[in-house]
Amino acid sequence: MIIRAKAPLRLGLAGGGTDIAAYYSVYGGNVLNATIDMYAYCIIEPTDERKIVFKAPDLDIFEEHPSEEKLTTSNVLSLHSGVYNRIVSDYNKYKPLSFTMTTYSDAPPGSGLGSSSTMVVAMIKAFVEWLNLPMGEYDIASLSYKIEREDLKLAGGKQDQYAATFGGFNFMEFHNNDRVIVNPLRLKRWIRNELEASLVMYYTGISRESSNIINQQIENTNKKKKVSMDNMHELKKQAVFMKEALLKGDMKSFSECLLNGWLAKRNIADTITNPFLDELYRYALDNGAESAKISGAGGGGFMMIYCNPCRRVQLVRALKSKEGVVLTPSFTETGAQAWTIFTNPAT
Repeated sequence: MIIRAKAPLRLGLAGGGTDIAAYYSVYGGNVLNATIDMYAYCIIEPTDERKIVFKAPDLDIFEEHPSEEKLTTSNVLSLHSGVYNRIVSDYNKYKPLSFTMTTYSDAPPGSGLGSSSTMVVAMIKAFVEWLNLPMGEYDIASLSYKIEREDLKLAGGKQDQYAATFGGFNFMEFHNNDRVIVNPLRLKRWIRNELEASLVMYYTGISRESSNIINQQIENTNKKKKVSMDNMHELKKQAVFMKEALLKGDMKSFSECLLNGWLAKRNIADTITNPFLDELYRYALDNGAESAKISGAGGGGFMMIYCNPCRRVQLVRALKSKEGVVLTPSFTETGAQAWTIFTNPAT
């Protein structure tokens, strides 16, 4: 028996940063995001060898542990151990499991596409399939958040876990007391097509530690620094404006929201942008882009660029002359999925 799972990565369209607990627990957060055809994958092969093997071939990492009720989370693949520990303690009555787990992602860590949280969701989904656990979408997303933020103490927001679990275009509301409302957007097909035709993703080649940037945002929020707070409130408003623009198919307003959101985001913390990203932004505008933003916390990763579809070829050609990777994403409607392969057809 082999269990496979995958969860989609996401583009943060607007409101990113207001999904951090320091902000939404006081003011409430709004985030608009959409999942794309890039995934985090998890494969579980149960064994009776009384050991746990973690393989991450894309990172060239291999770990082996005795099959115990709790693994140390100080290893390199701490996310893997963190997921295992929660599954065993909360859903398997502390009975150790024995298996080989292989994981890999279509995007590198620090890409700004929510790759770490998406991987956690994919791993949980694989365990849900294997152990037949009674967990719905909200349960999986909430557990993923708790593993990262509470168990492993990793700084970050809350949108990635819910985007990867639910999939599609979603307007998310974050409130105090762990209350999250995911509102799926029913976009007309032509609006989705127009957006796909207008977006270009450029990987800067810079993989950054998002936690460093987020920690600065948290500090600024806790201290209620006026510039940071004003811009956080603006990000929240832009998420609402962009949702309305998308539902109406008002692409001009969508582009304006993207630009306004980036201008606000870059003022939240000093590390969100840098001279390299500012120059790249200007270069994109000079070669056909109308607006753009750095996906995720900032500092590097992917730049999401909006342009007139008639100028996309020109923009892609110009970006390819740089030392980076150009992608043209498609949106997905489905969130995390899992399935079982029976290696013996007779069973």
